[in-house]
Amino acid sequence: MLFVLLFLCFTSFTNAAPLPWKMVDMTYVFDENAHRYPLFRKFNMSVTVNGTTDAGIWIRSEEYVSSTHAGTHMDAPSHFIMNGINIDQIPISQFIAPAAVIDITEKVSLNPDSGATIDDLINWESITGHSLNGTIILFRSGWGQKYYNTTAYLGTSDNDVNKMIYPGIEPEAAQWLVDNRNIKGIGVDTLSFDKGTTIDFRSHLILLGRGIFGLENVANMEEIPIHGAMLYVLPMKIAGASGAPTRVIATFPEVIF
Repeated sequence: MLFVLLFLCFTSFTNAAPLPWKMVDMTYVFDENAHRYPLFRKFNMSVTVNGTTDAGIWIRSEEYVSSTHAGTHMDAPSHFIMNGINIDQIPISQFIAPAAVIDITEKVSLNPDSGATIDDLINWESITGHSLNGTIILFRSGWGQKYYNTTAYLGTSDNDVNKMIYPGIEPEAAQWLVDNRNIKGIGVDTLSFDKGTTIDFRSHLILLGRGIFGLENVANMEEIPIHGAMLYVLPMKIAGASGAPTRVIATFPEVIF
């Protein structure tokens, strides 16, 4: 009798409908609109072959030039750290991890020069009941809504790096993370994870200096929950590069959102 009950319980469990999962593409299209720091080269693509060959085979091919730090991309430690590892040397174990979404949209709506603070990190742990250890932290500022308006996204109309205004991560928060937590990476919905007004890029130096990669220009952060999503970040494996265009995908069961 016990065996029958166990069998019925097991078959009921295995035959249950799977939870519906949602997938979110958090990557901007890589094209001439791909944002990059004004000092870096803009994306440009041209068609090199487009037609039918002498053998009667139709074929098309393109070539492009671009900074490795354009559009949705990953910063490797070597971007700011002398002798830091390159994009092709980052362990792939860092590329799949739970997402921790730190929402700073309210403070940014009041002051675009705001940054994520230690309190924001601690509050996330208090609200969710989970540790930031082992996660990829995404800082959601709402700035992605400005992506297709260059003046709004950079905070200036003339590409002057001394006039740019957008939110980022306060250096004190970056330092707290490397001192107190073991995270795999971070991501922002802005041009850079240092604020636009920075002059010393301390958050880059702190995080990249500890082997923590940075994702910039991440799309659709508002579509995922603050906890419960899994991130898959897939940079191009470019030998010797300090960065690379990256496909960022999030998945989560729809019932938690």
